[in-house]
Amino acid sequence: MKLTEEQIKEISEELQLGMRCLYNMKTEEIKSVMDFSRFPDADEELWEDDLNEIEENWDDYFEFDSMESRDEYQVMAEFVENVDDEKLKEKLEDALNGPKPFKIFKWQIDNSGPYRQKWFDYRDMRSIEWVK
Repeated sequence: MKLTEEQIKEISEELQLGMRCLYNMKTEEIKSVMDFSRFPDADEELWEDDLNEIEENWDDYFEFDSMESRDEYQVMAEFVENVDDEKLKEKLEDALNGPKPFKIFKWQIDNSGPYRQKWFDYRDMRSIEWVK
């Protein structure tokens, strides 16, 4: 399988959005569909044509795995190790070690000024590595 950097980035972005992402090895096309295990209330009917096409041609597809919670947690922990603002680093460490670590980490990052963009860049880089 030969993916372009653009395709790898697209797959990474789709997985981060909670989608299932598949690569058709014959047509070399990427197909993204709703991951109903993550969004059980989503309307499957909207995705029916794509889901049927995938099911009927399953052997033509390679499905990319999204990160599991423990993998996402590890990415957050590695990011925190590289934060050079000691106050923020302590807040993020507390977030990761307390209840609801994903929610509290997100809140701390969203209110961290320039570190918010640094987090997004780091998370995107790690997600691309995951896809590769």
